[in-house]
This record gives sequence, structure tokens and C-alpha cells, in this order.
Amino acid sequence: MHIIRDTEFVDPSDRGAVAAIGNFDGVHLGHQSVIDMTRKAAEAAHAPLGIMTFEPHPRSYFAPELPPFRLMNAAAKASRMEKLGVEKLYEVPFNETLAALTPREFATVIIKDRLGLKHIVVGADFCFGKGRKGTVNDLIAFGQEMGFGVTIAPIETIGDTAISSTAIRTALSDGRPRDAAKMLGHWHRIEGEVIHGEQRGRELGYPTANMSIDTLHPPKFGVYAVKADVLDGPHKGNYFGAASIGVRPMFGENVPNCETFIFDFKGDLYGSHISIALIDFIRPELKFDDVPALIAQMETDCQEARTVLADV
Repeated sequence: MHIIRDTEFVDPSDRGAVAAIGNFDGVHLGHQSVIDMTRKAAEAAHAPLGIMTFEPHPRSYFAPELPPFRLMNAAAKASRMEKLGVEKLYEVPFNETLAALTPREFATVIIKDRLGLKHIVVGADFCFGKGRKGTVNDLIAFGQEMGFGVTIAPIETIGDTAISSTAIRTALSDGRPRDAAKMLGHWHRIEGEVIHGEQRGRELGYPTANMSIDTLHPPKFGVYAVKADVLDGPHKGNYFGAASIGVRPMFGENVPNCETFIFDFKGDLYGSHISIALIDFIRPELKFDDVPALIAQMETDCQEARTVLADV
């Protein structure tokens, strides 16, 4: 997969794709349906399969003061897109210039002139251009005028519930990772680099791989049964474990993070990239009276996590 981040000077070989447009946060089942429709259109047009998304997320641009809300960072999203067979990923820089484009200017400058897209696929609720004033009907009209095709994908549902990034965030906030997974079509994952912590887990007999979650929507604070995939380095592979997500209330005020104890593992993961899949919520974050009580609870948590993971 080729990632195109400079959309002002696009190589001719990167033009002419059939692309889906959207933020694709989480790459959930609704997104996957859109990508499948795009794949079929690309095959019919004998063109590359493309995705146009935006970095940073427009919500981050317009309201940077809001709490973190993304389900995945750009790198994790790109990795998921590659697994789905996307050939061209256009990460359009979302900045003051792009935000000021009218719907017609967006269609003319971005879709037609810079990327030269043959056909685009969008969800039924897609809006675009300054003030989000452009509708799917506008897009169809611009396509007829400017020479690109448009397909409108229906909203996917599970029962009576529309599949959306918002609904997935709600499930995660409630400590329902399995419900989130049903909408995602895959386990919700926290991906990133293992960073140095305060090594309290090592002192307690439970050394952990620590990861920042400062740019992501935080799941409900507590302990989870997890699958841990080490993506690079000498310990690359797939493991099971228990992860604590939260602020570690026994040890003062702390920035939220994710600390994963990987079962039956010995080795140094600092600097490695790992992916932690949330399988089941075990218990909420608690403050214990003393360290022995914490250690006893950690042992219980790990036993419960092993039981949960035996059926995964």
C-alpha cells in the first residue's frame, strides 16, 4: 500500500484511483462495507483501490480542546487499511486551507484536479466542504459535471443500532469491548510503542509493557483480558495477558495509560511496537488499602483473564 500525504503535488501514478472518502475511525463494519463497494467499483474500472481520509481528524482541528476521541491513531488505521487490500491511502492534510474550501471547490480541487479520482464511494451521511454544507446529492451533481462517478453506501446496522464510531466509543466507555468488537468486526486495539514507566509492576512481580493512550478515546478504566501482539523485534509474536487501563490511583495522580502484563513472557520490549486487543472487561479500577492487597487482586485478575482467554 502506498500512502500519499502530499496531495498538492501528486505523482501521476497515484492519480486515477477509485476511492472511498471518510474518516474511517475504527475501520468498523460500516467502513468495511464501504471499502468492499469501492473494491468492486475499482475492479470494474480496472483502477487501484483507494481511500481518502484526513489528518488530523477534522474534529481535532476544529475543537482541539475536547477530550481525546479517536479509536485508533493514523498508523493503526493505515495498518488496518493495508490488511483490507487498499492500494492507495490518501491522507489529506486537514488545515485552514482545506477547511475553507466550499463544497464545489473541494470537488474541483481535491477530487478532480489533484487526485483525478475516477469514482468515489461515500456513506449516506457524508458531508463535505466549508461548514459541512455539501451533501451526497451535491456530490452526485458535481460528479456528473466534472466526470467522476459517485456511489452512496447505505448505513450498516446491527439489529436496530446503526454501526458508528460514536456507538463504539459508547460501548468502550461502558466497559463492553465485546459489543464494540461486534460493530468493529475485529477486537478493539490499542497500538503503539512500549515506553518506560516507573517499573512498579516489576517491583510487584508483574512487569508490564506500558503504552500511552493520550491521543485515543479511553476505554472504561479497569482491568481487561487481552491479546498482545508484538509487531517487531526479537520477541515478535502473539501472546495473552491482562491489561490495566487508567490512572493508577494507589500511586497519586497520573496520566492515563495502558499497562499490560504478558503471560509467560520474559524479555525486554522497550521501543517495540505492540498491539493490545481488548477481549473482556474484568473489573473497574480500584484503590487498595496496601500493596499486598493490590498484589493479591492482580493474581486474581490474571487467573480470571486466563479463564476468559481460554475460550478465545
